[in-house]
Amino acid sequence: MYLIFDTETTGLPRNFNAPITDLDNWPRVVQLAWQLHDEAGELISQQDFIIKPAGFNIPFESERVHGISTELAEAIGEDIELVLEQFGKDLSRANFMVGHNLQFDINVLGCEFVRLGKDTPLTKPKLDTCTERTALLCQIPGGRGGKFKLPTLTELHTHLFNEDFNEAHNATADVEATTRCFLELIRKEHYTLEEILQEAGYFESYRTLNPAPIQKIGLQHVNLKSESEKIRIAQQAAQTTIAPQQHHDIDTDALVFAHLHNHTQYSILQSTADVGSLIQKAVELGQPAVALTDTGNMMAAFHFEKQAAAHNTKIRAARQEAEQNGLDFDGKEILPIIGCEFNVCKDHQDKSVKDNGYQIVCLAKNKNGYQNLIKLASIAYTQGMYYVPRIDKRLLSQYKEDLIVLSGNLYGEIPSLLLNVGQNQAEEALQWWKAQFGSDFYIEIGRHGLEVEERLNPMLIALAEAHQIQLVATNNTYYIEKKDAVAHDVLLCVKDNELVETPKGRGRGFRYGLENDTYYMRSTEEMIALFADLPQAILSISEIISKCEHYALAREVLLPAFDIPREFIDPQDAIDGGKRGENAYLRHLTYEGAKKRYTSIDTTITERIDFELATIEKTGYPGYFLIVQDFCNAAREMGVSVGPGRGSAAGSAVAYCIGITNVDPIAYDLLFERFLNPDRVSMPDIDIDFDDEGRGRVIDYVIEKYGAKQVAQIITYGTMAAKSAIRDTARVLNLPLPEADRLAKLIPDLSLRKLFSWPEPELIDKLRNQEAISNAKELRRIYNGTDLQAQVLQKAMEIEGSVRNTGIHACGVIITPDDLTNFVPVATAKDSEMVCTQYDNSVAEAAGLLKMDFLGLKTLTLIKDTVRLVKENRGIELNPDAFAIDDEATFALFQRGETVGIFQYESPGMQKHLKELRPTVFADLIAMNALYRPGPMEYIPSYCKRKHGDEPIVYDLLDCEEYLRETYGITVYQEQVMLLSQKLADFTKGEADTLRKAMGKKDRKVLDKMKPTFIERASSKGHPAATLEKIWKDWEAFASYAFNKSHSTCYAWVAYQTAFLKANYPAEYMASVLSNNMSDIKQVSFFMEECRRMGIEVLGPDINESGFTFSVNQQGAIRFGLGAIKGLGSAPVEAILEERKNGSYSSIFNLTTRINLRLCNKRAFESLAYAGGFDSFKDVHRAQYFVADPNGRTFLESAIRYGSSVQEQQQSAQHSMFGEATGTNMPAPTVPKAEEWPAVYKLNREKEVVGIFISGHPLDDYKVEIASFCTGTVAMLNDPSAFLGRDILIAAIITGAEHRITKRGDAFGSLVIEDYQDAYKLNLFNESYLKFKHFMEPGTFIAIKGRIEVPRFRQYPEFVVHHIELLQELRDKRAKMLKLRFSAKQLDQLVIEQLHTLFEANPGTCQLHFTVFDPLDGIEVSLPSRSIKVQPSGQLFKELAKLDIQFKLN
Repeated sequence: MYLIFDTETTGLPRNFNAPITDLDNWPRVVQLAWQLHDEAGELISQQDFIIKPAGFNIPFESERVHGISTELAEAIGEDIELVLEQFGKDLSRANFMVGHNLQFDINVLGCEFVRLGKDTPLTKPKLDTCTERTALLCQIPGGRGGKFKLPTLTELHTHLFNEDFNEAHNATADVEATTRCFLELIRKEHYTLEEILQEAGYFESYRTLNPAPIQKIGLQHVNLKSESEKIRIAQQAAQTTIAPQQHHDIDTDALVFAHLHNHTQYSILQSTADVGSLIQKAVELGQPAVALTDTGNMMAAFHFEKQAAAHNTKIRAARQEAEQNGLDFDGKEILPIIGCEFNVCKDHQDKSVKDNGYQIVCLAKNKNGYQNLIKLASIAYTQGMYYVPRIDKRLLSQYKEDLIVLSGNLYGEIPSLLLNVGQNQAEEALQWWKAQFGSDFYIEIGRHGLEVEERLNPMLIALAEAHQIQLVATNNTYYIEKKDAVAHDVLLCVKDNELVETPKGRGRGFRYGLENDTYYMRSTEEMIALFADLPQAILSISEIISKCEHYALAREVLLPAFDIPREFIDPQDAIDGGKRGENAYLRHLTYEGAKKRYTSIDTTITERIDFELATIEKTGYPGYFLIVQDFCNAAREMGVSVGPGRGSAAGSAVAYCIGITNVDPIAYDLLFERFLNPDRVSMPDIDIDFDDEGRGRVIDYVIEKYGAKQVAQIITYGTMAAKSAIRDTARVLNLPLPEADRLAKLIPDLSLRKLFSWPEPELIDKLRNQEAISNAKELRRIYNGTDLQAQVLQKAMEIEGSVRNTGIHACGVIITPDDLTNFVPVATAKDSEMVCTQYDNSVAEAAGLLKMDFLGLKTLTLIKDTVRLVKENRGIELNPDAFAIDDEATFALFQRGETVGIFQYESPGMQKHLKELRPTVFADLIAMNALYRPGPMEYIPSYCKRKHGDEPIVYDLLDCEEYLRETYGITVYQEQVMLLSQKLADFTKGEADTLRKAMGKKDRKVLDKMKPTFIERASSKGHPAATLEKIWKDWEAFASYAFNKSHSTCYAWVAYQTAFLKANYPAEYMASVLSNNMSDIKQVSFFMEECRRMGIEVLGPDINESGFTFSVNQQGAIRFGLGAIKGLGSAPVEAILEERKNGSYSSIFNLTTRINLRLCNKRAFESLAYAGGFDSFKDVHRAQYFVADPNGRTFLESAIRYGSSVQEQQQSAQHSMFGEATGTNMPAPTVPKAEEWPAVYKLNREKEVVGIFISGHPLDDYKVEIASFCTGTVAMLNDPSAFLGRDILIAAIITGAEHRITKRGDAFGSLVIEDYQDAYKLNLFNESYLKFKHFMEPGTFIAIKGRIEVPRFRQYPEFVVHHIELLQELRDKRAKMLKLRFSAKQLDQLVIEQLHTLFEANPGTCQLHFTVFDPLDGIEVSLPSRSIKVQPSGQLFKELAKLDIQFKLN
């Protein structure tokens, strides 16, 4: 007997794994239906009961699912006890319980038995129609772990009977459908005889009784939703009409409204509103306040308050001006209310169950409330993050002071309980909130025109009246204007990776989306009209506003206390907060450092130090310098390389003396512009470079010194750029990918808002490039259309700039004087144990946070590695800080422009200018570093000519000579502008600094104000006004790009150090360069080419010579690092290197018997063999390692087994009583015989595990053809614009090929081609594909002829293929003449005889042409041969190469 049953309930449990004794967890049963069938499938009994709700009501959300309302259940329902009694009787007759997703029904029904104090009888064997097996039957893709989804009852029914089942969630109908599916599954032998406890022959007899598919039994199903609605209408009609409550005491004309529940873009991918627009709209609507309540975070809080404060400042200034002029002024300030929509769960630390909690809105009344918000928002991330940041009620109770709480939207606790659980539970929750927050707790009520609100709001109003709690009207905004609703819907689809066209709803085949377009910032008039029957809900807003105050978030930077020695402590500091002790200690450190830095301290040095110390004392930041010097010096003690300095701080003598920087500012005439302006009291910003490997250790030191709770990284916000916005919008609007790609590629370097809103002349002026202008016009044309492409551009513009994710600032670190969460909200940092601030870098200092930039500079690691290699190989101890500044080899390298791999000087453009400049002193390098950037670059030719006397040095004014002499009359540095402004126009140091900043930021307002002052003062000193106008104009054009000399000097010094190492220790330096680029195989290939140019041999990996990274062997060649081999991993490499300390490996057997085979597995050995790591083992070549024996075991596997056996015997010998091994020794395997792999095969295996060809290149056999006939390279195809209009012939090998079909069904091909330098993916369409598809085989050597052009109907240049042929046929088809070229000295009788023999051995059809030259007299004679013709074979070329004769085919 089979009992098939189903239930309908009041909802879902919080925890599906909870025991049935957890009565609060499991929902109540409101309908129970079942059918009892015998073994033949005959119906024995059928029952269906609605259950009367006793002590609970049926939530609206549950009613929406199954249609059973509380009113219907009370009217027609039966007592649960009677229903369970009847159910128990039929259950006792059954052998099996059957259902779809049966365990849920067993649990909820079992819980009802427990509630009645009875033992559950639901212990019979179970048969479920929702299992992995039925999933395999229906094969619905998209399940977890790549499996099929478990089918719903509807999906299973459709699969079995090919007809829809639409009565789901009515227990009677569900039972009928489940029964039909179950009986059909028996008919199809879906279950085994063992599962259903039957004997052999059961299925045959069952099918005899049921020959056709199982049919319905014909039950009539009542439409429960319709019945519920009838009862509700009847009850409403029976009730006496009650007049709405009058509020005579409320003056509706005096009501004001403000939006208190608003989301911005920082509710990531949930809102399109930006902070500025939120405030601007509130002002526009004339509303007195606006709240910020982003979901789960406070990332926008500082920006929000700052922008509101800026608006208020502007209003106050305008009001004051109006009053002074006797004018009326009606502008109003706005109150920013900072809040957060928290996810409040049961236990924020419980991560065993997914519990996103309820959404509750908290608003801060004042600064203290804000501090509590910070605590809650921080804990939500650092402790509560599980899918979403979460807090719980215990935390709210702890940090509730000065907080106002709104009950939240439909996802708030009270609304959720009313809709999904029951009124009693909602009332209990409400009492907790009221007890905690009293009159600061408000029941939030919204009216968005939703059916669910129509049911919910009367219940909320009744609860508010019953418990004397104020209602508050909100509009839960997610966008600013009503028209933004579509763009917001697009954004939600981007977030969930859904299509806009997918219908909104719940379950499969539906997507999330807001139901209508009412979630915008409604006007006061709209909201008052909307709540005309509830004016008290609007009145509450004035009350909330009156409880809140505006508090500034900006503050002075707070430095952590620095522990100074006792003898420097001044007791008075503790009384008045002074810095006497820190100033005294800084002075002590500075002068002690100066003694080490300078051989003698003269008055110039003393005056400079004293001036700087006085400025530091005046500005109040001695602690900053003490903190920075502390971790800089600690880094050096830990062996971490510290950069010489960065930015203008390198101009500080104090910083140099105390070890922050390493370049003498007095020697190089550097200035710290901050010290030129004593009135500037903002904190210095000293960025420090560390070697990238040691940077983490320095941060760890800072954490240990100040405490983990006081150190954080800085958050960054990833926003949607123009192209990203277009691609995302196109995807969700279902625009075909090629069209989306085309639109994205048309985008110039400009935001969409500017692209589509700027006047055309302004746009043309900005873009300038003709191609970009053409693309922009095309985009504007599309944008103004009405088709799908136009919609994509329009919506992309609206969502552009949206925050789409968060990240971590690459180098910024925050240090606070106390717990971080006393100053700033924090979040968890991705891939780091450190927390990060929720405020980004743009507001860190304004928020009072001490920000340090700990930069990781790879070049410092490179220098450090080179120094180590030089010491290991040559025994020379190098000190990079002590390199001779006039090293001839180093300057010769710069003069030749051989600066590949040299920091800041390696670009082709820089190399070109260095050859022209021919630098001879360090100052030249400083200037070139400053000049090589947009703007100043135009001065480089003049600078070079003036240095070499090819152009006269001209000064606009003689007074300019003092500061421009070192740069040949050309303004190169920011400091020169500052110093000249002081000399020419008597600017103060403060004014000069202001000028520098204004020019750098192109601050037109400040510049226009300063220019007349400059002209007037300088003119009064006798300088011509016209010349001053020219100087000012030059400064304006130049200063926005002008480089700081301090920064340029520091980085020129780092560059000089790298060049010194490359010039004097080339192999060690290039090995370090390769090691530091090991993760980028393209860069490795590039630098290997540089090694070849330098004559440094780069050898493949070797088991006996290679380290983890690239190294230099005794012969001065660079050896490939084992760490670069794929499939090897760090653990096997470390094991190899550790054991190698006991001696080199003599053979493969010696290796396998010594190495730790638990760390070095078969894959590691294979990778080493493929890479050539075993090539140094004599008498065994690579192919032999992979020869299989009759058992299918390769020689390499046999060697590993042999090594394992020997190691086991050695271990057993150590453990035996007499120290001798037991058993017989396994003999070493015999090395099998095998032919060596062909060169191409060997190189391809090599490339598989290393990423590049090391021991050679497959194209090496065709070097003559490539040199003779080819006119282009693959690299050209990756930069087609640079070679537009060129006809080229390229030699390449095909490394990948695919035959594919377009969406239109046309065949096309994709092939990856590669040469010595680069790789490129080439697509062949239409005729080209049909003509050349037979070449598309990986490993094929081809010669491709084509042209780089802009094809018809395309926007960009690309390579158009005209012809493809086999590379090996190129010689035979094209070689008409062999040209031989040799000097007269080479031409003796012996060579002539050897050539004659060689030509006779290679007869053919190719003509010979001899060119004999005399290099001394410059004479050259051409001698074509008329009688001898040869075959240009590989053997001929080899012999010619042996004779050192140059040759070329024509």
